Amino acid sequence: MSNDSTGRIVAGLRAWIAQAPPGARLPSTRALVAEYGASPVTVQKALRALGASGLVESRPGVGTFVRAARTARPPDFGWQTGALRAPHARIPTRSAALRTGPADAIALHSGYPDRALLPERLVRAALARAARGEAALARSDAAGHPELRAWFATELGAATPVGVTPPAARDVVVLPGSQSGLSSVFRALAGFGQPVLVESPTYWGAILAAAQAGVRVVPVPGGPAGPNPDELARAFEETGARLFYAQPNYANPTGAQWSPEVAARVLDVVRARAAFLVEDDWAHDFGIDTTARPVAAHDDAGHVVYLRSLTKNVSPSVRVAAVVARGPARDRVLADRGAQSLYVSGFLQAAALDVVTNPGWRTHLRSLRHQLRARRDLMVESLAAHVPRAHLDHVPPGGLNLWVRLPDETDLDRLTADCEAAGVLIAAGTEWFPAEPSGSYLRLNFAGPDPERFPDGARVIGRALSRM
Repeated sequence: MSNDSTGRIVAGLRAWIAQAPPGARLPSTRALVAEYGASPVTVQKALRALGASGLVESRPGVGTFVRAARTARPPDFGWQTGALRAPHARIPTRSAALRTGPADAIALHSGYPDRALLPERLVRAALARAARGEAALARSDAAGHPELRAWFATELGAATPVGVTPPAARDVVVLPGSQSGLSSVFRALAGFGQPVLVESPTYWGAILAAAQAGVRVVPVPGGPAGPNPDELARAFEETGARLFYAQPNYANPTGAQWSPEVAARVLDVVRARAAFLVEDDWAHDFGIDTTARPVAAHDDAGHVVYLRSLTKNVSPSVRVAAVVARGPARDRVLADRGAQSLYVSGFLQAAALDVVTNPGWRTHLRSLRHQLRARRDLMVESLAAHVPRAHLDHVPPGGLNLWVRLPDETDLDRLTADCEAAGVLIAAGTEWFPAEPSGSYLRLNFAGPDPERFPDGARVIGRALSRM
């Protein structure tokens, strides 16, 4: 209710500011409380949002005023062109999924789940206990907290079939988020200038990590059932690559999950080429109609390097992940991580371990599955009702996103801008392709805030599309 009230006040004051001259004083907090029937705390939250967007400025003891436009001589950074020279690799711009918008916007673009889907009570209690414990002041082991490493190994080991040796805690390296892990894996196991195969489309962060590591990305076509193993084998043969990055479970952006048959054939291809499969299991806990099936559970020869993140399912503020790798590959990754960040915050590791070993964690995951199903189905229904020109190749069995195909002639930049002007934030699918896009797509997050507004958001998209 508070978020709705805050958005209503922000929208009302934006309209007021648009008509007011620079320097005009806003109504007092008491007047706004009376006008909107909201609490003083909610009014102050709305004023802070307006201040953060640069529309108003607060003068303590005086009031809040419409910010006056300030002009100044533009700084000259031309000298840096010569000092920096050309970069070794072109780093992509920041993803549209990370941008922020007005508080009252319908946000369908983000890659993170809504706060209502997080185990907030468990996280707050875990952080409080960690603050009182030894981890708040002690330095962590370079590879990570032994108990947390054991938890990651045990979780993956639980999916390991009979006849396959499960991973051990010594095979685990704790990371400050899986994004940094991707960079380390690409640097340590591929090396600058070397080819790395990736599914197309794929996670934009993997494309970014590859550019940062200076590796050469080679796309392999993917689909609702995963990559074609024959296409993958041909790509290995043609490029001489030794690394294939993929998301077998609920891929970002498509939501695709590999069948056991595809997973087995891909693993056979990787083994035959004496190569590595980098398995990004970021959505392990976001199954809806199925459960995650880690490919790494079927490999004990070190061909699969397994990434597992707790950032999206525990809290964006608890940036903790792990890589499970066996043999010299694990040592290479650990050496790179040590050069980059020395070690991961022991405080955050203790909090993450507290959450995932709490009896309430499993209860939370069961509830999460039901909530994600309701949100996904609502967005699918909203698109069918209001965006008839949109097409879904499949309804994802898990994850956070819908991968929506639009007519090929769609101007995605214009569509995105028109929707944003109407208060709806969407993400064009272009940045999820490591090469030229195979069509016009949107990635829409059904785990975002305010699911009751999904039909309104779809209606805006449909109207903007029809105008094209």
